[in-house]
Amino acid sequence: MSTRIRSPTSDPAPLEKKIRLDHPAMDGSDGAIEDTNDSALGVPGPSKKASKKSKKKQKHILPEPYSTGDVLWRDVVALLGSDVVEHALQNGTEWASPFDHREEVEVEVSTLSSNGDALARSPASHPPWVIVAPFALPRERIRVRVYRSSRLHSFADLVEVITPNPDLRDDSRVKCRYFGKCSGCQYQMLSYDTQLGIKRDVVIKAYQNFSNLPNESIPDVLPTIASPLQYGYRTKITPHFEAAPKKARTQAESGSADFSDKPNWLKIGFNEIGRRTVLDIEECPISTPVLNAALGPIREDIIKNIWSYKKGVSLLLRDSIEHLPSDMSAIPAPKDEKHVCITNHKETVRERVNSTYFEFPGHSFFQNNNSVLVPLTSYVRDAIFPSSKLSGPTHLVDAYCGSGLFSLMLAPYFETVAGIELSAESIKSATENAVINRLPEGKCSFLAGDAANIFSTVSHFPPDKTALIIDPPRKGSDEPFIQQLVRFACSTVIYVSCNVHTQARDVGMIMEMMEREGGGRKYVLESLRGFDLFPQTAHVESVAVLRLV
Repeated sequence: MSTRIRSPTSDPAPLEKKIRLDHPAMDGSDGAIEDTNDSALGVPGPSKKASKKSKKKQKHILPEPYSTGDVLWRDVVALLGSDVVEHALQNGTEWASPFDHREEVEVEVSTLSSNGDALARSPASHPPWVIVAPFALPRERIRVRVYRSSRLHSFADLVEVITPNPDLRDDSRVKCRYFGKCSGCQYQMLSYDTQLGIKRDVVIKAYQNFSNLPNESIPDVLPTIASPLQYGYRTKITPHFEAAPKKARTQAESGSADFSDKPNWLKIGFNEIGRRTVLDIEECPISTPVLNAALGPIREDIIKNIWSYKKGVSLLLRDSIEHLPSDMSAIPAPKDEKHVCITNHKETVRERVNSTYFEFPGHSFFQNNNSVLVPLTSYVRDAIFPSSKLSGPTHLVDAYCGSGLFSLMLAPYFETVAGIELSAESIKSATENAVINRLPEGKCSFLAGDAANIFSTVSHFPPDKTALIIDPPRKGSDEPFIQQLVRFACSTVIYVSCNVHTQARDVGMIMEMMEREGGGRKYVLESLRGFDLFPQTAHVESVAVLRLV
């Protein structure tokens, strides 16, 4: 097998402060040892004089906590060993890469990072160092080409898989002709069971590295819940393209450009791995059939009218039910529902989860894998009402409620539901969705919470009979929110997260703060489980269940 593909260059330069020497930086640089005119990006490399000047200016800083780079740094430390890392830090050699720019080297992959990349130790003839490369698997021998170096690790293109791992790799599983070039998927060569196991390991590592909890406080992570669809599941994609380069536009205006075919420079698709360029994509196998059917005509229209675009465009394609049923008491079979592709950010998107319907603007957030939403919401319901409990909560608070997914799906199991959001537009959508689904008046209310006092709107709820669901964005919650949560002290907290690393941080903070300020009460982390909302990728959603005891 010989594959010409590249590693990401867009990741933040990975270093973190778990094991650290302070390297204060004032210029906001990412801290990577990188050629400013990287020939790997299709432009000439820097002169020796420019390289020396660049190195003099260079400052080494820590990445944003819980960022991609921060997560990778933990994996680098784990692979090299804390003693090796400490030694490098003490001797000031952590930035002394043993590899030249574009140097090729053979290595054996040791493990996968939490971000889905292969991690390999440097050959024995080199100082301890880690190579980061895409699309390779543990126990595979690979040839890579280094294009950027950072703190005790270097990023590399995968040039060739010399010795595949037959127990893991089966390239006949790959269903996308762009796999290995597109940055969207990492795991198409793996069996689905293997993907689920890898994602469980990501959850385990996240709580080991970021929760600050003792091991005895972290339960065994349960097996990852599979997505019913492993392909054709993604209900939203955002292809993009750049406007014509200046030279091409000048030729077009002078009449010397060929308008009969698609220009060579025009690429309509997704980011190409390891390049600051767009990869031309005609179809995406993880997207729903409706979106793939719409993408072709959309591309043709762009090609036909490309000279009318003065700047690049990010497209929107969302899978939507065309119309709500005229009789909301009847549940139509999926074959009776016509789906269409919505391309206008302001147009209404409609989705059905089991028998519950949702409407929201095209630009709003809604989970992008409809097939897994029934298992996800059912799991959250069962976590709130375990069979061992004779009676459960009567009130539900849905923080970060968005368009009302959890609120409306779980409303039948509670006397009163309150959804809280900072976005007035989301509150409007959630309120209208309650009406669409004919919830009794007063059963479910949606309120715009003040970030400084978000729980004031539900201060009349009995805490011992209240369950709280939090489903924040990737950055997670913040300390003021957690302080309010601890003061409210509801009986059950379900934390749903698209970033298990910030979830681990927040869960640790909740448990520590409640133990310190709870007057003898504390939260116990009852269970942890991943959900696979994005098969074929390294992403994993996570659900943590906490009980007040």
